Amino acid sequence: MCRRETLLFKPDSADEFSATRPCTEARSSVIKVLLLIPTLDRSGAEKQFTLLATRLPKDEFEVHAATLTRGGPYEADLRDAGIPLTALNKRMKFDPAALFKLRKLVRKLKPDVLHTWLFAANAYGRMAVGKAATTRVLVGERCVDLWKSGWQLQIDRLLSSRATRLIGNSAAVAQFYRQQGFPDERIVVIPNGVDVAEPASVSRDAVLAEFDIPPGAKVVGFVGRLARQKRVNDLVWAMQLLRQLTDNVYFLVIGDGPERPRLMRLARQLTCDALTRFVGHRNDATRLIGLLDVFWLASDFEGMSNSVMEAMAAAVPVVVSDIPTNRELVVDGETGFFVKVGDSVGFAQFADRILAERDLAGRLGNAGRARLQAEFSVERMIESYVTLYRQVVSPDYS
Repeated sequence: MCRRETLLFKPDSADEFSATRPCTEARSSVIKVLLLIPTLDRSGAEKQFTLLATRLPKDEFEVHAATLTRGGPYEADLRDAGIPLTALNKRMKFDPAALFKLRKLVRKLKPDVLHTWLFAANAYGRMAVGKAATTRVLVGERCVDLWKSGWQLQIDRLLSSRATRLIGNSAAVAQFYRQQGFPDERIVVIPNGVDVAEPASVSRDAVLAEFDIPPGAKVVGFVGRLARQKRVNDLVWAMQLLRQLTDNVYFLVIGDGPERPRLMRLARQLTCDALTRFVGHRNDATRLIGLLDVFWLASDFEGMSNSVMEAMAAAVPVVVSDIPTNRELVVDGETGFFVKVGDSVGFAQFADRILAERDLAGRLGNAGRARLQAEFSVERMIESYVTLYRQVVSPDYS
């Protein structure tokens, strides 16, 4: 059984940030925050960015948002919340014009905090502010970034002195950047947050009929970008095995990406395409997750999976790859099950067991939902950022 772990990085220094410290400091002025991210596409980091931007207390924070490259679906949420948004329209890997526009925006707004998200925004943000600025730069790293090449990691190292804090969304992300040489005393962990609301009252069969899935069918699902990191090919193989273990089962694949054509070919080759539904990006992905009987995630590496969190919040049992970040979310045998990376047989066997043992499915789902509600709520995430922002702009900060 996986050991239950605390997710907050606990430094040796008593002066270091801890998201569990009460927010009792009183401020006489509003804290101005500029949030910068490459795009507002419908993905995990962008969702967390939008939750933070729209839910910071308005009586204490003046929030501005900017995209480095382009907007996206989450623009509407920012607009509805009255958050000003600036698009910098970066057109190349290194675009001096975009850097100039960002510097101009920082000079105009004079933010107390510039909080950047993901590699490109982290690099441009630190270059735009410079070494001597009074703006505090917080860089947000959202994944165990094994994809980064040597030159990208070297940029991270060269600009590390310009970051007041590096924020990882999991202990595994923090450890990765600690190993890259980022100073330990300036790393903090603030886990992702997810809304844990009562499930909407919908007709499951009616919704599944949209995807030509018959009434009463059992449904296993995946939500995420169809990229190699996610190893969805392992799940297609698992579906081919699962169909031989249980009847009337379907595989719902929600999301899009460069691997989609290859995965659809694989499903045809394995003759499980008739039971597999590739439905692309969906604005109602959260609603669809709640209709699943089992959720699968097979990734090589992650930051902190929003889709696993949303499945647990919806009381859906999860079967996930045994990687460090998943261990921070899932308690093996209590809220879901782990399988080794690449173990398609394991995914099929655990799914078959959950589908056959409804009492087990209920226990796993309810325990997962309770864990998310207690430890990974949006409110807890927001409070952690509020505490950090207050700390770094404090006159006592050094």
